[in-house]
Amino acid sequence: MACISLILVRFVILVLAVVASLGVGAAAAVGKQDKFLAPVHPSCSTSGNYTDGSQFKKNLDELLAALPAAASRNDGFYIGTVGDSGSPDQVFTLIMCYADHDAAECLECLTGAPAGIMALCPGSRDVRAAYDACILRYSPVSPFASTADLEIPFYVKYTAPILVDPVAMARAWLPLMADLTGQAAGSLARAASGSTPYDASWRVFGLAQCTRNLNASECSRCLSSLVGKLPELFQNETGGAVKAYSCYVHYQIGPFEITLPPASEPPPQSSPKPGEASSSSRTRLLIGSSIGTVSFLIILVGVLVCLLVRRRQKHPITANKQAKGQEPEDGKFSDGDDPAMEDDFEKGTGPKRFRYVELAIATDNFSDEKKLGEGGFGSVYRGYLKESNLEVAIKRVSKGSKQGKKEYASEVTIISRLRHRNLVQLIGWCHGGGELLLVYELMPKGSLDTHLYGGKNAAVLPWPVRHEIVLGLGSALLYLHQEWEQCVLHRDIKPSNIMLDASFAAKLGDFGLARLVDHGRGSHTTVLAGTMGYMDPECMTTGRTSAESDVYSFGVVLLEIACGRRPLAVAEEEQMAHLAQRVWASYGVGRVLDAADARLEGEFDAEEVERVMVVGLWCAHPDRSLRPSIRQAVGVLRREQPLPTLPERMPVATFLYVPLLVDGSSSTLSTGVTGAGGSGSSGTDTTAEKSMSMRSNTVVDGQITGR
Repeated sequence: MACISLILVRFVILVLAVVASLGVGAAAAVGKQDKFLAPVHPSCSTSGNYTDGSQFKKNLDELLAALPAAASRNDGFYIGTVGDSGSPDQVFTLIMCYADHDAAECLECLTGAPAGIMALCPGSRDVRAAYDACILRYSPVSPFASTADLEIPFYVKYTAPILVDPVAMARAWLPLMADLTGQAAGSLARAASGSTPYDASWRVFGLAQCTRNLNASECSRCLSSLVGKLPELFQNETGGAVKAYSCYVHYQIGPFEITLPPASEPPPQSSPKPGEASSSSRTRLLIGSSIGTVSFLIILVGVLVCLLVRRRQKHPITANKQAKGQEPEDGKFSDGDDPAMEDDFEKGTGPKRFRYVELAIATDNFSDEKKLGEGGFGSVYRGYLKESNLEVAIKRVSKGSKQGKKEYASEVTIISRLRHRNLVQLIGWCHGGGELLLVYELMPKGSLDTHLYGGKNAAVLPWPVRHEIVLGLGSALLYLHQEWEQCVLHRDIKPSNIMLDASFAAKLGDFGLARLVDHGRGSHTTVLAGTMGYMDPECMTTGRTSAESDVYSFGVVLLEIACGRRPLAVAEEEQMAHLAQRVWASYGVGRVLDAADARLEGEFDAEEVERVMVVGLWCAHPDRSLRPSIRQAVGVLRREQPLPTLPERMPVATFLYVPLLVDGSSSTLSTGVTGAGGSGSSGTDTTAEKSMSMRSNTVVDGQITGR
């Protein structure tokens, strides 16, 4: 009964608004508009303009005159058309009232909008116009499909005599607007409001709203796009609002009036008969004939709405699934795939298969606000699995690229079989809904690179934490190379793939480029893969990868952790120098600790730092035959073995490579070490050194992609 009472109150207000607006609409049709309301930066077409007296102009006038009444009848949202179907003179329109303005303000907006838009866009057939209280669009071809229009005509800044802490403000509005984005997308009204504490005295209130022609996914995408722009548009303000042609967000300290539309399906396009909008007698007849049945309709609609609300509360997944669209039941990886791959996926004993709709709900339909980062083959989102009460990281693999598909298959078939405390755990996978998705345990502290290179104001990662990360990474690589049933070549070891849990324990992730080889097989001929600066120079030249290639990458990461520097940097005379060259130069003169991260200010165990840097140089030796095995490297790091003695000057490797023969057999390969050039010496100008001139890029199948 409470639900029905609320609807009764709203209906009384609505009837009054309808009567008032119909009178306004009739007056507007028989005479000129009394109001003139100009939009902000309207979008007006300039080709194929109509002329005064044309049938298009007559249809447009009739349609615009009906807008105030249409808005009142349809809860502030309306899609309509006038004219013969399919004719060039047919006109379509879309209007919406913003929920932070009341019905009277919206009716005033729609009453004055036609005159204003006619003055600013004379003769235009395709118009988009946004006002403070409403939005108006019209076009000769229906542009109101379910694809969001993200163009922003204007935004509004709100200020109040309150001292705003930008950090505290962001902590308040960011989760609020992200939550409202998901709520609005999941609501049939495509709108949601709420509030959250800002400090002990104030709360931040927010509104998220989409045009109701959008499905849940497009509404989420539109709102996420606007929320993502809030930090750059508003810094010290007490609030802000951003309006796109398909959605709207508004937040501010302190309450503001919000009237959410009822949760109902958007009305279908309607075609008012000629003269209907301008006929006051027909309007009065319509009201008179309808008022007798109002009481029955109120009760009926009220009961139905209450039942719908209860049903939506009991079946949230069903509602979201209907809004999101159909999901293939078979979940095939893609057309034409090897059925054996499906069998391999299902064999995993640990990870489970998720349905697409579960992961879409967990990430608010993969909104930008949930995005944790983006790599070479996809984006990673933060998600919450309600049924498991578990926060996860969901990787959305770029399904458009062949390599992205390969990465997905590698991740599922390889990492799902691995079990080690220093490897990121794969929880599940999904290839339904046309998407390739991987679900991992969430690493609260993010990746190692964000802590090593977080900026001037970022906290410095203390040495004891760094040392534990080194040992954890070594333990993971030892497991992959020697302790599992096959040798797992990771092929992309770098700080951005080293994740940190809540206690800063290291876990190696991203096995998209990994390969399985038998123990003792030696080198493995493959396509070029990895990241510049971390790739074994010999592998870059020959295309042959091995466990020694991973050891090289491990050594570079050790040097990064100890020195706080990226592997590639511009040295004197604008030449690219590798970190190993710099550290080896200090090692050669007996001052290797001089290369330690200056931000540590000497607060570290000198023996530990020296071991990490010397082992790093040993692993990054240009000649792979002189590198240690991962077991030897870990033994030195754990102080189980003595430090190795390295040359005072960094050796320079040379490689002789003859391409593969026609029959696929490999030609002979010889490696060696020539000379001994120090940092910056001309002796380093070799093929291997020249290949290091690209920075922080990922190479796959011979192609370089940003990572």
